[in-house]
Amino acid sequence: MDFQHSERSQELQKQVQRFLETHIYPAEAIFETQAAENRAAGRPFATPDVLATLKDEARQQGLWNLFLPDERFGAGLSVLDYAPIAELSGRSAAIAPEAMNCSAPDTGNMELIAMFGTDEQHAQWLRPLLVAEIRSCFSMTEPAVASSDATNIATTITRDGNDYVVNGRKWWSTGAMRPECRLSIVMGVSDPDADRHARHSMILVPMDAPGVTVARSTTVFGYDDGPHGGHGVIDFEDVRVPAGNLLGPQGGGFLMAQARLGPGRIHHCMRSIGMAERALELMCARAVSRSTFGSPIAGHGVVQQWIAESRLAIEQARLLVLKAAWLIDTVGAKGARTEIAAIKVAAPRAASFVVDRAIQTHGAAGVSSDTPLAEAWAQLRTLHLADGPDEVHLRSIARQELRPYEAATR
Repeated sequence: MDFQHSERSQELQKQVQRFLETHIYPAEAIFETQAAENRAAGRPFATPDVLATLKDEARQQGLWNLFLPDERFGAGLSVLDYAPIAELSGRSAAIAPEAMNCSAPDTGNMELIAMFGTDEQHAQWLRPLLVAEIRSCFSMTEPAVASSDATNIATTITRDGNDYVVNGRKWWSTGAMRPECRLSIVMGVSDPDADRHARHSMILVPMDAPGVTVARSTTVFGYDDGPHGGHGVIDFEDVRVPAGNLLGPQGGGFLMAQARLGPGRIHHCMRSIGMAERALELMCARAVSRSTFGSPIAGHGVVQQWIAESRLAIEQARLLVLKAAWLIDTVGAKGARTEIAAIKVAAPRAASFVVDRAIQTHGAAGVSSDTPLAEAWAQLRTLHLADGPDEVHLRSIARQELRPYEAATR
């Protein structure tokens, strides 16, 4: 294995670091102030204006669409080369990824349309997403079924002449509440009598199509994620869209979902490591600046243990993420499925530990909005569920480990 990053990646890493220090970190307080003002004005899901300024700066610096390996549409970086850049963006997860047009769910949606979309779909939807003219959401999870098994999905996508008709209810459609959200990629059952992994399709549904109703947004531990478009509950009632809106082949939804979730999972893991690094920095700064019982808390053995264990957790998770990235580049996502499952558990677990210890080091301040730690903890806790709960990934790893033994027994 070779984890050496290309010269281009190394230069981009330096450039992104400068971008963070010069533009992103100073804008964090402005972002929060503007988000609060939008809420007070009755527009909780409006995008703070400072993001437009940051996007313009990122475009000018060439820090744009770095996540897309397809050179027709993105930077053409390998997954391994993008890994440290995504990690850096995770240091300011609220604004840095979106400032560079590298934030979920749009990244996964752009990858899907780039890989499986027609030329017409590229022109109508991909191009506007690539320039951040519009935003999108991904509607897969449903409130009425156990969505940890995607084959449970009950929403229907039914062919009717030259159209498809969509019926169902989705939730956790992140970004759906934003005024700029114009598209939902909906996954549903199109072939109910087919094999369980060939029953589903994906279709591009305009958010203003008749029959689409955004009912409400769900919260995450009390956070509405308003500036990021919330997490929409969407009803699709006899929504009729042209047959040309079908994404990829009919019955190919499950395989496309796996293609989308593989890179999406690794991007989440990369960013979570960045969140952990920043939390460790905050923990260390707090430890040397506060005293209890007559000495700096940095001198207390338990705090030193938290710091050391945090460094170990970060380094172990990063190495596993880099291995997964290298495997995706060399043998493809399918060949790296075990490593992808492993990092989806290991990276959020490591980052959650670090952020939790940083909160403890900060005392009551750690659970307040005076630091980014409480919101970071809430975001990381959701990663133990998002893109498949930890238990599903652990099950997948265990089955892979058991396979040769079961074969020998047979």
